[in-house]
Amino acid sequence: MAASSRAQVLDLYRVMLRESGKFTSYNYRTYAIRRIREAFRENKNVKDSAQIQILVNKAKRNLEIIQRQPEISTFHHG
Repeated sequence: MAASSRAQVLDLYRVMLRESGKFTSYNYRTYAIRRIREAFRENKNVKDSAQIQILVNKAKRNLEIIQRQPEISTFHHG
């Protein structure tokens, strides 16, 4: 994996973990963090740049969902 791709993936990993830590529900928070770690671990040996890009795009879509989730939960409790 190119150094820039590696840096991009690591940044995405860190942001996903940080955003998941914002869940108010302990169960959601721990589940999200566990799934992120598992998914990145499962794919750490992927070498094909096209496959890496597919996985990065999927992670970015998941990040958008993670970032929206706290907002949605405030509508239900507010």
